[in-house]
Amino acid sequence: MITGRYEFAGKVVEVNSLHEMVHAYCADYATDAPADLEVTVSQDDIEYERSHAERDGYADGYLEELAVYRKISEKMPFYDTILFHGSVVAVDGAAYMFTAASGTGKSTHAALWREYFGDRAVMVNDDKPLLHIGDVVTAYGTPYDGKHRLSNKIAVPLKAICILTRADTNSIVPVTKSEAYPMLIQQAYRPNDVFALQKTLTLVDKLAGSVRFYRLGCNMDIEAAGIAYKGMNQA
Repeated sequence: MITGRYEFAGKVVEVNSLHEMVHAYCADYATDAPADLEVTVSQDDIEYERSHAERDGYADGYLEELAVYRKISEKMPFYDTILFHGSVVAVDGAAYMFTAASGTGKSTHAALWREYFGDRAVMVNDDKPLLHIGDVVTAYGTPYDGKHRLSNKIAVPLKAICILTRADTNSIVPVTKSEAYPMLIQQAYRPNDVFALQKTLTLVDKLAGSVRFYRLGCNMDIEAAGIAYKGMNQA
């Protein structure tokens, strides 16, 4: 086994792997601090990733990276933290998460924010952030940050969640937590372990009552970023 320790959402995870690749992938998050939890990957875990999404052509090292994050995400709910599929960008110390069905343009819209706001905008995580749901909701960067590898090892309070849709013109409207709830359930990682799943559903309920929700219809013009930001910052 190859062992390393990495900090995810304020918790130190000891990772025991068969291959070196996952340790290179997580290198920016390495730490020497004592571990809070431990994950160990077996060949069976790698084969599960291969069959789960029909990844027959992928190397074991890559599949092990996925297996590690799945195992971490199975344990994180017991630390009031969930994996969520979305792109999170921070502006002036507040984080905004964009979520939608795959292929809608989450990363593209986040890129518009970086272009529109320049140095004021910082990527937290472009694909699979961790959300700690306590008195406030905090978004954390992780190395599992999408094909463009856009993240930072930072923690930022989450101000709003925006559901993206394609439209000819740009517009944003607030939505109720009951309207947003189906998307929250769909985009939150749902653990295989029944107790972790129960905890996740409790955390999703708490998330639904903790942040504001919006629906953005956008055409991916640069003005979409300004309209989205203004809409999520009105009194």
